[in-house]
Amino acid sequence: MAETLQDTLARSDDRTTRERFMAALRSRTALGLALFLTLVVFWLLGSRQGASLSELLSLTVWGVMLGGIIALGAIGLTLVYGVLKFPNFAHGELVTLGAYGALTFAALLPAGPPMRPFSFGWELLAGLILSMPIVSLIALAVDRVLFRPLRVRVASLVLFAMASLAAAFFLRSAIYLVWGSDFLFYYPGRANPALDLPLGIRVQADQVFVFLLATVLVILTWLLLERTRMGKAMRATANNPDLAQVRGINTERVIAWTWVLGACLAAAGGVMYGLASQLRPEMGFWLLLPMFAAAIVGGLGSPVGAIVGAVIIGVAQQVSSSFINPAYGPGVAFILLVVVLLLQPQGLFGQRGD
Repeated sequence: MAETLQDTLARSDDRTTRERFMAALRSRTALGLALFLTLVVFWLLGSRQGASLSELLSLTVWGVMLGGIIALGAIGLTLVYGVLKFPNFAHGELVTLGAYGALTFAALLPAGPPMRPFSFGWELLAGLILSMPIVSLIALAVDRVLFRPLRVRVASLVLFAMASLAAAFFLRSAIYLVWGSDFLFYYPGRANPALDLPLGIRVQADQVFVFLLATVLVILTWLLLERTRMGKAMRATANNPDLAQVRGINTERVIAWTWVLGACLAAAGGVMYGLASQLRPEMGFWLLLPMFAAAIVGGLGSPVGAIVGAVIIGVAQQVSSSFINPAYGPGVAFILLVVVLLLQPQGLFGQRGD
């Protein structure tokens, strides 16, 4: 009799698990369909405003490239949230510091001719490599001075969020003091060659480089998280920090590496965004909403979801510029964020809290 009851309970648990899985699958499918239809509507609105097919295709390709930049910042956000369980509002300033740090290092190095067909030289690549560890050290310093005491005291989520907001204001003020408030360019006045692709698509050579570099960094991040001991420790700490400590994982070391990885990706994203547009002290602030939107669309705590969400946000922002002012790009990201929160708050790849 006891065995029969056990079998009944097991079947009940299996049925409940299947029902939850199917419900989650239906809600995520509905969310994916809603996001796809939103992009289709943007295409139709752009066509209604007179944009040609080649222009819309070009904007879509540019959006995918912009999504690569946003993904680098969104992965850092979702890693910090997954391990430390709070939204880091200072992450945008790490993006800005990376861009300005590369500018400073590149200016100290002897300038060489541009690497054809790109508009930049080897000194910018060296500046990118040098700025990543510097930004990582700054992120570690902020963690040790500000966030670690809050962890020791088991502070609430609100205090962590307010502390990250204070760190954002402090870092942005330091950027103003060191580099000023003027817009800057890596190579002012230098032409950025355009490439003609099939179907009338035109992209700048620098945009292709930005997309390829972002893709390489994203793949390396995935390999680190999936194939290395530290990546497994990060995932274990994100799932259950107390159990990870019991199993012998040094969670403080994991937290330090989380900051290092997130800051390196943020710095690289800042350099690539500055190369595609210009440098200004508020650039990280204006990227913060698209990065958060990408992380939430993909599912907070999911690096893969952050990549998918970033591409969706990037394409939506670029295609929407065919029928509205491009300055409203963050507003488009906010609209998609609201759609996700209404249909599936866990995002495309997020896990339910229960």
